[in-house]
Amino acid sequence: MFYLRLARGYRVSDLGRWLLTALAAAVVAAFLLRSLGRAMSDPLGGADALVRLLWCLPPLAAVAWFAAVAARAVPAQRPERITGLTAAGAGSGRIRALIAGEVALACGFGSVLTLLLFLVLRNDIAGPALAPDLGMGVPLPAAAPVTLLTLVPLTAGIAAACAVPVAETLPGGRRSSRTGFGSLRIALPIGLAVIGLALELIALRPGAAADGRPIRLPAGLGSTSTAAFGGWAASALGLALLTGPLLSWTGRLLALGRPTPLRLLAGRGLTAQARRLGAPLAVLTLALALVLTTIRYWIGTPDSADALPAVEACLVLGCAAAAVVVRLVEVRTDRRDVTDALLRLGASPRLLFGAVALRTLAVGTTLLVTGGATAALAAAGLR
Repeated sequence: MFYLRLARGYRVSDLGRWLLTALAAAVVAAFLLRSLGRAMSDPLGGADALVRLLWCLPPLAAVAWFAAVAARAVPAQRPERITGLTAAGAGSGRIRALIAGEVALACGFGSVLTLLLFLVLRNDIAGPALAPDLGMGVPLPAAAPVTLLTLVPLTAGIAAACAVPVAETLPGGRRSSRTGFGSLRIALPIGLAVIGLALELIALRPGAAADGRPIRLPAGLGSTSTAAFGGWAASALGLALLTGPLLSWTGRLLALGRPTPLRLLAGRGLTAQARRLGAPLAVLTLALALVLTTIRYWIGTPDSADALPAVEACLVLGCAAAAVVVRLVEVRTDRRDVTDALLRLGASPRLLFGAVALRTLAVGTTLLVTGGATAALAAAGLR
């Protein structure tokens, strides 16, 4: 009953977030049910069934990531809702549980729709091409689809509950005002990037001995050496963790010396937002670099493309992009008071728009460097 009353007060942004969550969960549920259908069609598949389930983990993690970012933004976007719940006697733990329940309900709705479509197609409606994916002609155990589809709302709900800090759910709660990064937070990604780059250069040097244990990559991407793959993984993780500090340093560079009002607003704003924008932008950049590298390999190697990884890549990219949009809306909501104060002090809207454009250009340049390096190292390791 609470969620029905909550839905009556949905705005366009709330409805869009709910529908996006349900759609992403429906796609992940389709992947899980496809793996179940394949396992029923080929009960002696053995390791292939496990591989098909493992292919479902990236989109499941992407949905959980989007759910976490969206749940974290709810207190900032809907403070009146948090105020009403607090006035009704709900504590911080109860509020977190309600937000997580809303996310889990959206994922459950999408999963149920997929299950209904799966059952309808199994009723001798699908053609022979889809028969192996649906497990047609084999009795469907009732517990199997229910168990698999429970993973989606459960994972998303737990991620949403863990993403909302207790201090930020209550009105007037203390928020962290830190804008810098600790020395360990900077030394770790730099070390990973340097070590990964060194490993990949060693693996790709001219005259290097062939690796006795090549790694067969999924999605028709051929093979690579153990050192090259480990080096790329370490460097990609290091560059992703370094995205936040790089954004902060870029903001400080914009405000260096005797800046103009435009540079000062853009630089200080980027420095203040670097900690909150670093993680979602890093995930989006890493996913986009992997997708572009895969597309480049498929174009250069005909008949190597695979439809399933392409659909999963679209889902991961969509969740990452949606998480960035949600975080940008959250940042804009938090900076609304600052923007109003600047307008009252006489700042022109043109100046504020120019600051946003300059920040966007600085962010795009930073992500082009990290994403380009990640894609270049990935392309170099494929063979």
